Amino acid sequence: MNSPLQGFGLGLRPQHYDALLSADRNVVDWLEIVSENYLVDGGRPLAMLDRIAERWPLAMHGVALNIGGSDPLDREYLRALSALAKRVRPALISDHLCWSRHDGVQLHDLLPLPRDEATLAHVAARVQQVQDALGRQLVLENVSSYLRFAGDTLGEAEFLCALVQASGCGLLLDINNVYVNAHNHGIDAAAYLDALPRHAVKQLHLAGHSEDALGSGLLIDTHDAAVCDGVWALYAHALRRFGEVPTMIERDDDIPPLHDLLQELDIARRIASDARQAIAA
Repeated sequence: MNSPLQGFGLGLRPQHYDALLSADRNVVDWLEIVSENYLVDGGRPLAMLDRIAERWPLAMHGVALNIGGSDPLDREYLRALSALAKRVRPALISDHLCWSRHDGVQLHDLLPLPRDEATLAHVAARVQQVQDALGRQLVLENVSSYLRFAGDTLGEAEFLCALVQASGCGLLLDINNVYVNAHNHGIDAAAYLDALPRHAVKQLHLAGHSEDALGSGLLIDTHDAAVCDGVWALYAHALRRFGEVPTMIERDDDIPPLHDLLQELDIARRIASDARQAIAA
């Protein structure tokens, strides 16, 4: 379909395949897939994806690129990613600004990077390699974190701005992750958003989080709950800053029925409408 993303979407989960295909196309404007779930030659998921791609624009969102890692980029993975993109013609391809592999071992986590000039140069060069391999812009998501490196010389927003300038990548701004990190590290979430370049933000994520069960006071990016009031308020600020960027709700655990997520997505629509009216006033 290769249509540009507009409006409001959901993360595609297998629990919702049948409900989506039996629903009206207007229930969502687009869907985001987890790329690694479809890097196969056949099977039901890929067959369902083909049907869904006929109805809605798609975004591809990966978790295994390892853009900040020290291992060489996985060329076989990039070829599979490119083949999937040719099949479903996504509006954009994204992954996480993190490292997730070392010495050939996939760690199945999105681990934060030190923020300094050496890391910036390393990641920018790898982004350009990925963009050359895919023949299109790579969009990177800010990740949640629970520690900071003693050697950091750049703030997170400063690092993102410099990476956009050096590599030409886009940004997938996860509003929940901004909220979580602001709480965990004592930063000003609104000031963080205001420091980012408007033109680079291609997509917004909304999600839920939880408090650390061990009592550390940290917020954990669990994606297993509804979006909280604080994240909705930060989303409204983001819309005033960036305009009506395509927005989706991401749910990865304790996944409710499709109807419940669609009701939650209506909250995002109302907030966007209010922001539009406030800007116009």
